[in-house]
Amino acid sequence: MLLRFAFPAIISLLVSELYSMVDTFYVGRCVGVKAIGALTIAFPIQRLMVAIGLCIAVGACTNVARYLGESDYTNLKITITNAVMLTVIVMVIIPLLVYILLEPILMNLGASSVTLPLAKTYTSIVLLGGIFQCLTFVMCYIINSLGNPRITLYATSLGAILNIIIDSILVANCNMGIKGAAIATVVSQATACLFAIYKFYQISKSINLNFNFNFDGKIIKSILAIGFTTFVIEISDAIIAVVLNNILFMRGGDGAIIISGTITKVSMFMYVNIIGISSAMQPMVAFNYGAKNFKRLKETIRKTIKVVTLTSLFLWALMMIYTEPIIGSFVKDRTLLQECVVAYRIMISIFPTIGLYYIATYVYQAMGEAKMSFLLSIYRQMVLFIPIVILFVKRWGVLGAWMAYPAVDVIAAITGLIYIGRVREDINEYLKRVKSRKLVMESEA
Repeated sequence: MLLRFAFPAIISLLVSELYSMVDTFYVGRCVGVKAIGALTIAFPIQRLMVAIGLCIAVGACTNVARYLGESDYTNLKITITNAVMLTVIVMVIIPLLVYILLEPILMNLGASSVTLPLAKTYTSIVLLGGIFQCLTFVMCYIINSLGNPRITLYATSLGAILNIIIDSILVANCNMGIKGAAIATVVSQATACLFAIYKFYQISKSINLNFNFNFDGKIIKSILAIGFTTFVIEISDAIIAVVLNNILFMRGGDGAIIISGTITKVSMFMYVNIIGISSAMQPMVAFNYGAKNFKRLKETIRKTIKVVTLTSLFLWALMMIYTEPIIGSFVKDRTLLQECVVAYRIMISIFPTIGLYYIATYVYQAMGEAKMSFLLSIYRQMVLFIPIVILFVKRWGVLGAWMAYPAVDVIAAITGLIYIGRVREDINEYLKRVKSRKLVMESEA
């Protein structure tokens, strides 16, 4: 059951990550390493748009699911129309403001005189795709909450496949460089959005959805409040990227940023596996927790740890053995390639242990422990990584940045193990109380 849930989750995550991976692959091979640096600089802006889209999408689909369960079709329809209108308005205003202030923003994100022109070209085009990407998130998540979970996979797959095809045409064959990669991204996002709109239109007819352009303040506030945790989790990646880019640029220049961007993209293959399986565990834990079937719940957690650890070890071994050819598909410069290989192997040196941290986070989410799951969600990136990377870079220079990753992973893994242990202790304590009550009742009888 775990694997059946995990496979579509892993595929969906992998397909979502393919956008940036494909752009990095083509510009790295056809334009050069400076283009990879430009994409690394642009990443926080792209992540901001994703965070906004997912914030509205998660908030809207949660409300839609609740109203559907309550058979409150009036508020369900208001939620859908408000979510779509809010997305359109926000994703017109935010990209426009970023475009107006683009150059100073990019400079503050770590751009140099070398990477700024490329980053500016790429970002100014990609900003156009923000509204398409966010509308796709919102519509697919709403459709998902209405009972059709496959639409998200279809839409993201369509966009990612089209992005590969257009990138190969514009970047590899037409020599349009980083501009071609940006155009490919926007066109593929627009196509995925059109597909989502078509499916959304079909479903809207079945529920007699009519758009009235009136905002409901209470529902808007509810959408944003529910989605805020997701926004913080997503935007933390952007904040980490900004901090890391600026630290690396001061210590190692453009070369360090290029290395960071490359190894981060490659490592996503391993994160997708862990997050996909851990998120697949979540509904199983939630169901058994609600049903008070704690024996099954403990079994689910135990087997998830085994599956995550074994698959992580397998991927880790592949990445450690074939680091050079894998990274070499992105970077052709031999000197930079060797530096990337060393940095990457340091970065993932104890990677298989990090699964414990993600499992703990999803277990607490599944049990409805909102505060604890939120704290765990930001713990590794925001609480641990930023101070540790600053301290390590100050002590060991650019090498310290790569060393910070295993240091953070060790602490996060131990923390995850402790909190998983607490869940088990609470379950065992509950089972003891239940058994004690039964014994008392039997003795009284």
